[in-house]
Amino acid sequence: MPEPVVLVATMVAKPGQEELVEKTLTAAVPAVHAEPGCLRYALHRKAGTTGEFFMIEKWTSQEALGAHMKGAAMREVGVALAQALAGPPDVVFLDAVPAGDPDAGAV
Repeated sequence: MPEPVVLVATMVAKPGQEELVEKTLTAAVPAVHAEPGCLRYALHRKAGTTGEFFMIEKWTSQEALGAHMKGAAMREVGVALAQALAGPPDVVFLDAVPAGDPDAGAV
């Protein structure tokens, strides 16, 4: 069985585009949650800011993540946010370091 894929995608809105970015990302969440292999797709904002967003994701496999990236929801997000972000999303892949309770100690 493949290991789950965990990543954090950071997106920064251009000044004045914060509301568009938030609305676009929140609108995509239900569709992404319904995609095969989605274990977690959780939008967060940096505390005290209005324009720094973090998507915490967990997928059953690299293949599931790849299908997500090519899917309709991400195409729509890409079109809607093409001019609204300060730069491309910064994506960081994470490897769990097992420690303590398996449920509480990993995403």
